[in-house]
Amino acid sequence: MAVTDMNAAGLRRDERLERLRLFGLASPALLLVLVILVIPVGWLFYVSFIGADGSFSLENYERMIKRKSYARIFWTTFQVSLLTTGLCVLIGYPLAYFMSQLPRKLANLCMITVLLPFWTSLLVRTYAWLVLLQKNGLVNNWAISLGLWDEPLKLVHNLNGTLIGMVHIMLPFLILPTYGAMTAIDRDYLKAASNLGASPRRAFWTVFLPLSTPGLFAGALMVFILCLGFFVTPAVLGGGKVILVSMKIVSNIELFVNWGAASALGVVLMVLTVTVLWVASRFLNLDRMTGGGH
Repeated sequence: MAVTDMNAAGLRRDERLERLRLFGLASPALLLVLVILVIPVGWLFYVSFIGADGSFSLENYERMIKRKSYARIFWTTFQVSLLTTGLCVLIGYPLAYFMSQLPRKLANLCMITVLLPFWTSLLVRTYAWLVLLQKNGLVNNWAISLGLWDEPLKLVHNLNGTLIGMVHIMLPFLILPTYGAMTAIDRDYLKAASNLGASPRRAFWTVFLPLSTPGLFAGALMVFILCLGFFVTPAVLGGGKVILVSMKIVSNIELFVNWGAASALGVVLMVLTVTVLWVASRFLNLDRMTGGGH
């Protein structure tokens, strides 16, 4: 018994030493997370409860509840995010599928074209769309010359222009994980479905599509979360007529110098984003979507 107790005590001591070594190795990363994430978020929560007179107050949150304009801003933010995500799915999934069926060299060439926008500044791409979509822009001029419509359409400084610009910016974020999931599908599954009598269309709907949905859902979730906090493109292409939460935060700081109101908006947006992720985790296997599952 004495020998057994001594061995158990030695094992517990070794376990504690191992944990201390692991904590020592992880301490730089933990310190980095504390400095760039925990402290700023904690400061955000603290400032959101500071009123105009500098005392602790709930007035920043009460203002959002009492004024209907804030509800409209949040609704617009989620509406634009959902529409952008839906359009990215409609455009990105067929494109990713087309790329997955190409030979490797051609698929790599297409991937370069998908990644090409990342080589240009976000602001430059946004203003390029402003030039293309304005009344005397290239899109309207070419469409009128081709007889597609008679008068210039209002394609910018509204929801249409905002969606066009945001879809262009967000589309690669959906294509990349979707294409990765498609290329990881074993083609023997499709051959087996064909050997069992399935047509190419039926094999796609019953085999290929279910196996590619984790990548599609991962890309759609990424696009939606990014859209919730997007600022530059809707601010430029929306022309002040499409107001998102991020734009309201900026106006609270730049125009009214009200850090408390801006922080409260940031806190609510962050809580809503975490809620979306939590709901997604309840209905979707996020470990599988992110490649952590087996």
